[in-house]
Amino acid sequence: MATEIKVPVLPESVSDATIATWHKKAGDAVKRDENIVDLETDKVVLEVPSTVDGVIKEIKFSEGDTVTSQQLLAIIEEGATAESAPAAESGSKDKEAPAAGAEEVQPKSDAKKADDKAPASTKPQSSGNDKTGDLPPGARFTAQSQGIDPSQVEGTGRRGAVTKEDLINYASGKTAGVSGGARPEERVPMTRIRKTIAARLMQSKESIAMLTSFNEVNLGKVMALRKELGEQFQKDHGIKLGFMSFFAKAAANALAKYPVVNASVDKDDIIYHGYADISVAISTDRGLVTPVLRNVERMGFAEVEQGIADFAKKARDGKLGLDDLQGGTFTITNGGTFGSLMSTPIVNPPQSAILGMHAIKERAIVENGQVVAAPMMYLALSYDHRIIDGRDAVLFLVDIKNQLENPHRMLLGL
Repeated sequence: MATEIKVPVLPESVSDATIATWHKKAGDAVKRDENIVDLETDKVVLEVPSTVDGVIKEIKFSEGDTVTSQQLLAIIEEGATAESAPAAESGSKDKEAPAAGAEEVQPKSDAKKADDKAPASTKPQSSGNDKTGDLPPGARFTAQSQGIDPSQVEGTGRRGAVTKEDLINYASGKTAGVSGGARPEERVPMTRIRKTIAARLMQSKESIAMLTSFNEVNLGKVMALRKELGEQFQKDHGIKLGFMSFFAKAAANALAKYPVVNASVDKDDIIYHGYADISVAISTDRGLVTPVLRNVERMGFAEVEQGIADFAKKARDGKLGLDDLQGGTFTITNGGTFGSLMSTPIVNPPQSAILGMHAIKERAIVENGQVVAAPMMYLALSYDHRIIDGRDAVLFLVDIKNQLENPHRMLLGL
């Protein structure tokens, strides 16, 4: 029995998806729940698993093609085996043009004859260390036709997989290196996610009256508290006590006091949110993603830390779902992870504000009339000046500073 594999229903905010990587080709056996293709949307990469055991009879689209909700991706012959499965169909009995992505199958003898007759320059070249068998169909053909050893190519696909795009860029880079001498250049197309990030950043800059306010915070007491209770915290909760939970909880408390910082603009209306859904910026190989911690005002420190750890793992494994990224009323980004001392983060529309954390550096400060060294961090709050006045932004930032410099009060809800 033939089973159709279709594009999952995409949310209203996602109009279409791009075929990123086929993990199977026509004629391959698949197991139920085995991932057969990755779809790249504007926000995440979606895995499409097989719903049955069987053999892929036909593939309808190639890597790089654009698809929409419920479009047919592939047909699987349920219960078939790779040896007994019918040959991959690439078109109708009337010899119509094959569907995009479908592979033409020739008898081995005919294929060999055609290959023998082909000029040497057009024959696929194999390398001494041929690993093309592990590649998806489109990438495999590119590797063979270009004479590229996939093991020499750095993959940008899921879990480091080598994609057709990687092979094309590798081939272009080799050509540029030869023709450009000591001044090589390489043109690499943006991924879909990167293009979306670029578009949203431009939208933010062009549509928001953005302003940034700065402050600094002494994290000495937070660091002492982590040192004192960190071991017991990890023993009880199975997760390390990091800095982000302190900042997330401080932000949630401050958002309750200054709700306009947690609001968003919808045409001529201001929407106030009675909850703190905080987006946490996480860097991945494909770009920055901002999964959302829901109702942080109700979460404990351990829940925040576990939530962030889970998001980080899912981001590394490419497992973030659209539900993880949608919504959010406020964002926290930590450039200090990479050594940033100070920056002006860009607001993530339709949110109205974003808090930037930075590197912790020991600096000389005056404390009780004495010059002492303290672990200091610069804080930055970028905000939409159309609805957030400077007064509210500064008081919000000062409130976070005061909480972090008195963490015992924050823990007691004071």
